[in-house]
Amino acid sequence: MTEETFRPRIPRTRPVLFDVDGTLIDALSNQRRVWRTWAERYGLDGDEVHRVALRTRPRETFARVAPDRDPEACLAALHALEDEDVRSGTYTSYDGAAELLRALPPGSWALVTSNYEHRVRGRFARTGLPLPPVVVDAAAVGEGKPSPVPYLRAAELLGAAPADCLVVEDAPTGVESGLRAGMTVWNVNTAAPVEGAHRHFATLREAAPHILALAAATSPRPSAAPRG
Repeated sequence: MTEETFRPRIPRTRPVLFDVDGTLIDALSNQRRVWRTWAERYGLDGDEVHRVALRTRPRETFARVAPDRDPEACLAALHALEDEDVRSGTYTSYDGAAELLRALPPGSWALVTSNYEHRVRGRFARTGLPLPPVVVDAAAVGEGKPSPVPYLRAAELLGAAPADCLVVEDAPTGVESGLRAGMTVWNVNTAAPVEGAHRHFATLREAAPHILALAAATSPRPSAAPRG
């Protein structure tokens, strides 16, 4: 995680914390292909494994679909497939993502992902999206979504109070994570609203002007002192 050299200024804008896959980058077909390939190696049904993987972290997926297999070997195989997909797969960013990220003030936004930073960097390089200094990935926290820990860590690194932060998410686990962190949560890129989200937008493009407007609003109280 890129926290060692980053010393954010105290922004007057409200911080925006973005999920990555499904929110900024359309990686669903890539994830489905990776999990199907993994499942084939273990003689499992790829579609069923992918359905489980959408709702759980990898180790939890292995425990459910391959309880008799070595979880470390399962994880190593999955990571190898994911790394290869970053190198050779086709990725697209959602409409409006690049313009939105470039319009946000530097130091006012972060990425919060259940993936690993090197893969996020690879995908962002492939799609031309700008990277912020703060990326909270799976290696940065002991608990993943739906725990509030990832979003709370991002707020801490930005020197922001959780209540001042806006979370932009597509998945139920991410929405729950943001809500449990005490943040405002907007749901994007889904046909129907995710339960609990404060606002719903069918597309990121539709949400973009509202995100920029909220980000430009002065925080109702001073930000916390930055840490990290």
